[in-house]
Amino acid sequence: MKSKKSIIEAGVSTLQLEAQAISGLIKNINDDFVKAVSLIIESEGRVVVTGIGKSAIIAQKIVATFNSTGTPSVFMHAADAVHGDLGMIQKNDIIICISKSGNTPEIKVLCPLLKQSGNVLIGMVGQLQSALADQADLILDTTVEKEACPNNLAPTTSTTAQLAMGDALAVCLLHAREFNSDDFARYHPGGSLGKKLYLKATDLASRNEKPSISPNSPIKDVIIEISQNRLGVVVVIENDTILGIITDGDIRRMLEKHSNLANIMAKDIMNTNPKKIDKDALAVDALEVIKQNNVTQLLVTNGSKYFGIIHLHDLLQEGII
Repeated sequence: MKSKKSIIEAGVSTLQLEAQAISGLIKNINDDFVKAVSLIIESEGRVVVTGIGKSAIIAQKIVATFNSTGTPSVFMHAADAVHGDLGMIQKNDIIICISKSGNTPEIKVLCPLLKQSGNVLIGMVGQLQSALADQADLILDTTVEKEACPNNLAPTTSTTAQLAMGDALAVCLLHAREFNSDDFARYHPGGSLGKKLYLKATDLASRNEKPSISPNSPIKDVIIEISQNRLGVVVVIENDTILGIITDGDIRRMLEKHSNLANIMAKDIMNTNPKKIDKDALAVDALEVIKQNNVTQLLVTNGSKYFGIIHLHDLLQEGII
């Protein structure tokens, strides 16, 4: 078993080598990179990303990133390609082939076949003197000095460089397409990430009751209204105008101060400056208001009108927090 010191040193060394490898890619953001972005943007087809071994795994991640940011993409395993999967390539598709050496047997066989189809071939390669580099129309250079593996064998630094180059390409395509948060929400409707991008205050408030009471209501009626609706709050309204709110906390503070409750009315204890948000605001913005003001309920309005209530629990249930 290695010592704690040696483990830490190996971990730090790995991250330093991979950080240096990524920094070294900056000089490779060149004319070929720009042409690759332009061709993909202008293409009427998809991006077919292929590779073998660890490069195939990186290819799958790049495909996932492309698809989630508005660039239609499919993965084709280099070994399967020569056994029938070449049929997935369509006329207008652009192909990105990923390989560290560019000289593996599968890549050597595949490259001429890809060229025969007439599609643009972009080589993401770590060896510029290779079969892939020779056949590619454009080169994304992911050359690294050495792997983080002490034997300089296991793909570590090289796959990190491939991944980073793929991210750089995806982000440039995202900018070129003017892909915004609304587009992102359309492609990510599931899970908490999607909900943060599309779920609105109206979606949450419309599920809840709308507790309300008049300003001259006695305190007993206020307590009953708060208890029945289980939101811990009631809105004080007169002539369809919001005058304030009363929370269960206001009730507790009132009980601490007063022993005679007979003459206390809603207007006497209401908060006339409640925290609120418009019904069309995002639920994640409602959460921010709740956090900033250290409250558990939020008044939702439609213009100046009372629309509903959001409780902190509503956001918890949706996984927004």
